Amino acid sequence: MNPFKTFIENYISISDTDWEQISACFEKRFLEKGEMLLQEGEICRHLYFIESGLLRYFINKEGDDITKFFTEAPYCFTSQASFTAAKPANENIQAIEKSIIWQTTLKQANDLLELKSWNTFIRKLIQEVQYFTEEILQEIQTETAENRYIKMIETSPQLIQRVPLKYLASYFGIAPQSLSRIRKKILPTKRN
Repeated sequence: MNPFKTFIENYISISDTDWEQISACFEKRFLEKGEMLLQEGEICRHLYFIESGLLRYFINKEGDDITKFFTEAPYCFTSQASFTAAKPANENIQAIEKSIIWQTTLKQANDLLELKSWNTFIRKLIQEVQYFTEEILQEIQTETAENRYIKMIETSPQLIQRVPLKYLASYFGIAPQSLSRIRKKILPTKRN
């Protein structure tokens, strides 16, 4: 079965007819490791589904990359404010690994809203993304980098193996050396 259809069906069942309409609006694209999908200042013209691979969202602040979060397959993503308002993005999206994505335009995504299944899927997806965003913000405000790292080990151990140390450190708001110290402190206890 198509990975995108499988992903959608985690939220809502869709008929073969609806799937034909949805899949006809998406085109496949391949990203190389390190390739930029979106650069700050550009308008994000697509809604995406990542079939395989891993992406990072980051901003530039005074010459430093600050990692906001990661998107791993399978999931839908975009630069929300840029995509919906057709305004320049204030973030960058980069492939950390070779990735396969599917993309559709704003017009096509909006036209698909006529389908009850797609409409319900998008509504549920937006609610889930809002929940994840609130959770990340709360963690940043209330948890130490060490506790956030421990939580990531517990909830997404494979992500820790796939993301370069410098991007993880940036995500936790600390220097790579500080993350190395945290890892040395934590990992021996996690192995027992």
